[in-house]
Amino acid sequence: MRTGKSATSRGALSRRALLMAAGLWPTAASAQKQQKPASRPPQPSLSAARSIMAGAPLSVFLSNAPKGARLAIARPDDPDDKAIVVFQPKNTVPALQTPGAVGSYELRLTVEKDGVPHILARQPLVTTEPSATLAAPERVGHSQALPVRGIGPNGEHDRVMLVKPDAPLDAEGPRFFPAENVEATLDAPEQPGVYELRYLMNAPVSGLTILARRPIRVE
Repeated sequence: MRTGKSATSRGALSRRALLMAAGLWPTAASAQKQQKPASRPPQPSLSAARSIMAGAPLSVFLSNAPKGARLAIARPDDPDDKAIVVFQPKNTVPALQTPGAVGSYELRLTVEKDGVPHILARQPLVTTEPSATLAAPERVGHSQALPVRGIGPNGEHDRVMLVKPDAPLDAEGPRFFPAENVEATLDAPEQPGVYELRYLMNAPVSGLTILARRPIRVE
């Protein structure tokens, strides 16, 4: 009897050894539940067009932006604490003003730590040559309504104005803001003469710049 049990025991051990050698016998380590690594919190990110007309608003898609985060546009070699445009987003798809000069820039998502901006995410940005078009009648009666269309970068501070041809950049006159509506009706001046319809871009870096002109005769 002992011999039979010993033979059975030796047979079971032999089978176990064969299974272990083949990697089919569960070891104590593999039998234990493997602990899953702690999941990392989602990282902040941004996404936007990589090329845009200079001076135009840039829509940015934000994900997991922390409270107090800011969007910035800087030159690629600018340090963390230097930027051309800084904007605090109020939603997950904000729009910020781009520089009015052609060039290579960097879009940044930053957060302040110990009083210093810290970059959380970044993306290259290239601005292309700005341009604008104007449409309006060539002639209009004095004090009459003048229908006008102006399309350009349509930045927040851009405007279409009717002024004298030799008027300075900051001259006042009938105007509208294409960012609000690209079409409007302006009141023609009371004094007859030759005037100039202008599309004025007003953006960081470039400042006030005339992108388009159109002569208008007031009769």
